Amino acid sequence: MGVDEDLLKIADLFYNQLSRGEIPAFELPLRTRDNIVYDEKARVWVYGEKEGVRSAKTVKGAYQILKTVCLIEFLKQQLEEGRSSTLRELYYISENWGEAKFRVQSESDFLIEDLEIISSNQREHFHIRPEEDGASVFGPLTVREETRKGDKVIHCQDDVGDAGYLIPNNIDKVEFLEHDAKLVLAVETGGMRDRLIENGFDEAFDCIIIHLKGQPARSTRRLLKRLNHELSLPVMVFTDCDPWSYRIFASVAYGSIKSAHLSRFMATPDARFIGIMPSDIVKYDLPTDKLTERDKDALKAELKDPRFAGDFWQKEIKLQLDLGKKSEQQSLAKYGLDFVTDTYLPEKLN
Repeated sequence: MGVDEDLLKIADLFYNQLSRGEIPAFELPLRTRDNIVYDEKARVWVYGEKEGVRSAKTVKGAYQILKTVCLIEFLKQQLEEGRSSTLRELYYISENWGEAKFRVQSESDFLIEDLEIISSNQREHFHIRPEEDGASVFGPLTVREETRKGDKVIHCQDDVGDAGYLIPNNIDKVEFLEHDAKLVLAVETGGMRDRLIENGFDEAFDCIIIHLKGQPARSTRRLLKRLNHELSLPVMVFTDCDPWSYRIFASVAYGSIKSAHLSRFMATPDARFIGIMPSDIVKYDLPTDKLTERDKDALKAELKDPRFAGDFWQKEIKLQLDLGKKSEQQSLAKYGLDFVTDTYLPEKLN
């Protein structure tokens, strides 16, 4: 069954309910932290059994059903024409939908996620693109990318500049042809990524370096999943030492609350964290900044987050609260520009 047929099944649901004299409605899992459960088989966090109902019993609910149908109609037409649009463009396109117009973009973003869940598809299958671009890749990997002008074969070291190979929003259009890599290193910051490439870390350790650009885009997480699953390459995540960086790792390894319905496709449960930790602040006497109150609140929340329930994370987070400090990847430059590639990362990898 095609994506357009999956979408039409939702419209059919509403039509059949109306034909029977019923009020249109559909059920969705609650996207809340207390409805996140661990899937033992997939080793990722997914939505639990708690559900909410979207129903036309209320005026607000009726408008939601109307917007859902208008969105399905637009997506079906877009797929038939072989076109694509961004999440932002979708929001503005609804200006022509009369009473179904979206008031804010978060409303249309949320509804796209609803359709992903109901239809068991990804927004990329609807030809919907985010505004942000994906990761940059640098390392011993050859890919074939499907483009508007035909297939292109690219070596992610020899055929690119220092900026690396920029992956497309739909990474499933990329085929891995061959590689000489032994591991994948996902790096939070651009400055550290550039340092590793300048120091030749990719060649010295046969490493594919991927720039996460902060909280990674979905295409980046899907890429890491595929490299690990299809090429059996270990994935290491190298970040700053703060609560927001820990959440970057958690989204890579276990999935996020917002997109828990996609965890099986995007999360890499075998990913290992080798970023700066509170214990590294002590061990290496690293330069630090004070934790803000917002940082402290985030750390306390992570102590209750099921993704950080392990002894390792509980110990490190509690230590950070005791220290009252945070640190950055670049703080390793205290010991020289080569310390990160000659000492820190080799010790972590070993």
